[in-house]
Amino acid sequence: MTRAAPRLARWLTGSLLLPLAACGGAADPTRNDNAAAGPTPTATTMPDRAPEHAALPAPIKTTPSPEPQSVLSCSAERGQAAAQRLVKICTSVSPATHPPCNAANSCAIIEDEIARSCGLLGDDAAKTSGCAVDPKSDAAAANVIRRYYSAINAHDYATAWIQWGNDGRPGQRFADFQKGFADTRATSVTIGKMPPSEGAAGSIYATVPVTVDAQLDDGRRQRFVGHYVVRRVNDVPGASAEQLRWHIDSATLKAAGVSG
Repeated sequence: MTRAAPRLARWLTGSLLLPLAACGGAADPTRNDNAAAGPTPTATTMPDRAPEHAALPAPIKTTPSPEPQSVLSCSAERGQAAAQRLVKICTSVSPATHPPCNAANSCAIIEDEIARSCGLLGDDAAKTSGCAVDPKSDAAAANVIRRYYSAINAHDYATAWIQWGNDGRPGQRFADFQKGFADTRATSVTIGKMPPSEGAAGSIYATVPVTVDAQLDDGRRQRFVGHYVVRRVNDVPGASAEQLRWHIDSATLKAAGVSG
């Protein structure tokens, strides 16, 4: 990443506080049935409550930024057999004419389509074999963070971006978000024990404790600890499927070590 360990944390939380996060411009990131493309999102909309971001430092950048990294396919990430099982679940639940249920895409975008599709099923999701996780549960909230870092690890920044909602991370442009990972080789996240979710002002908030490990292109490793707050609209009349779906609301991470 770029100057000094304090900055990768900013990228990690989602844009300056970048998640491990991203000067861009216009269209929303889109799904496709081949490899996921990196879009330029529209103007962002701020959430009901302002995100709580701790200004975290950025990693040290010792070499020029490399060319944009190719998205790691699900087949390459998990193997052909596991990828095809995921694709089969995806195609069984997705209502889309051309869903991104393709092993050439990242596993994250396939899992995101499964979560989106199960959310559209509402109460019928519990009776659908492909929807193993209740879309309204705290487990589904935790899976948003798992998909987020899975997408980052696969260099599928479009899918990572929309885990903040369809307009991406409030106050940040997609190109900046993506740029924040230029020197990141790999990331992983460990989810801690979650407290029960809580309701407030028409929304439900789930706190997801995390430990994030990142490896930079120069071989150094960095660790961050903290939490994400994931939010969805309560089951109020007239709420859309997208509003009822969990998305990242805020992130608070701090550097916990650098090695290598």
